[in-house]
Amino acid sequence: MHTTKRWNIDILLSEETEGDAARTWCEAGIDSADGSGLRGHGMARKHPADSDVPEIGDELAVSRALADLSRQLRQVAAEDIGDQTGTPWRP
Repeated sequence: MHTTKRWNIDILLSEETEGDAARTWCEAGIDSADGSGLRGHGMARKHPADSDVPEIGDELAVSRALADLSRQLRQVAAEDIGDQTGTPWRP
């Protein structure tokens, strides 16, 4: 038996500039069929001396949000394994 599933991750980016400095925030979210969901967060800062390349801030903020989301998903899996086996699992 072969099963295919698709999980969609929603990415929201927000940028704030103040003079030569900038901050980019990201929220990466995944929702499950039962209505629960997880949200990962990431942030990147542009130093005033850095070149103005907004894509770099986006990439860093998204990668950090996805890493946070990944950590949370791994924790949920660890809890589910513990519930199923009765033995704690450490990710």
